[in-house]
Amino acid sequence: MSPADPNNPNEAARLTQELIDAGFTKRQVAKMLGRDASLVSQFFTKGKGKAFVNALRQVVRAVSGGERDTDALGAVAQENVERRRTKTGQKARVRGKDVVGAPGESMAGRAGKQAIRSGASHLAPVVHATGQADGRLAFTVRMRADQYTMPAGSMEDSPGLRRGFIPRSDGTEERTYGSASTGGFDAAEWSQRVAEHHGDVTEAMKAWLVETGRAVEDADIQYLEVRAWVPGA
Repeated sequence: MSPADPNNPNEAARLTQELIDAGFTKRQVAKMLGRDASLVSQFFTKGKGKAFVNALRQVVRAVSGGERDTDALGAVAQENVERRRTKTGQKARVRGKDVVGAPGESMAGRAGKQAIRSGASHLAPVVHATGQADGRLAFTVRMRADQYTMPAGSMEDSPGLRRGFIPRSDGTEERTYGSASTGGFDAAEWSQRVAEHHGDVTEAMKAWLVETGRAVEDADIQYLEVRAWVPGA
């Protein structure tokens, strides 16, 4: 492939530059895509990267929504990377391991205030990918203490967890639901929940908290974390 025109970068280079301008390095972008940093450099020097445009576009969208965690952004990217194809048209094997998809693999994603306002949509790929892999999920939710309806740390609220909540000086509490030790939640079921809320993970979690009697109806989630894994064989 001929060298790229530095005055007219392709879409992959342009999106990568947006991430660099947002404070990420080429090496971090490459890690999100599951590729080597030298390939990302070739977006600029050789005009490569067409297969990564959609993934980069979704990562840029997640960053614009407030996400900064590279593991979470990597989960978004991996869900949207266009697979290479063989000469027969079949999808080629991906170099490097998937983030989640086989026993023992795991990933996580977090959403702060800005991302919460946009529905924490960048967490949806984490939920869906884990559901497709027959995996399990655990969640951490932060809300004002008076928006929870069950006593902090109670067995009814977070059964089987020794440390089910963290009180904070701003009047909020972080409560954990599910863990590897308790088996977590069925990711396939949560994938369906998220789909029913059109990819809005915040609303899906709020609905679950209300349905299960854990939160008031006008609850306002301020932070949300999803941890995903595939149980070992």
